[in-house]
Amino acid sequence: MQLIEGEIANYRLDESGILYSYSKSVLRTVPLMERNKELVKSIAGDKPVPLLIFLKNSPMPDKTTRDYSKSILPEIYSAMAMVSKPGLSTLIMKLLFAFQKPPIPMKSFTDEETAKAWLLSLSSN
Repeated sequence: MQLIEGEIANYRLDESGILYSYSKSVLRTVPLMERNKELVKSIAGDKPVPLLIFLKNSPMPDKTTRDYSKSILPEIYSAMAMVSKPGLSTLIMKLLFAFQKPPIPMKSFTDEETAKAWLLSLSSN
C-alpha cells in the first residue's frame, strides 16, 4: 500500500477501507487542517472513512484550530481509533471533548491490532 505524504500526517488506505494515519509532530493551524481535510477526502473518495491514527506528541493548537478540527471530524471520518502510549490519547480527548460527546465513535488503544478490530466491528454492525 502506497504511503501518501501529508503536512500533519502520512496516510495509507488498507484493503478493508481503514485509513491509517501516521501523525507528525507539527503545530496544527486552521489552514493546515483545511489542506489536510482536502487531502483525506481525495484519498478516501470524498466519503467518511474509519481512521486508525498513530499519535505523536505535538504542540498544542489554539482554540480556533481545536474547534475547527472538531467540526470537520464527521465530514472525513466515520470513527477514530487512536493508538498511542498510555495517557496521550486520553489527554487529547479531554482537550477536545471536555464538555461534549465526540461527533463520531472514538476510542484509545495501545496496540494496532485491537484498534483495527474495534474499527472493523463498527462497520459490521
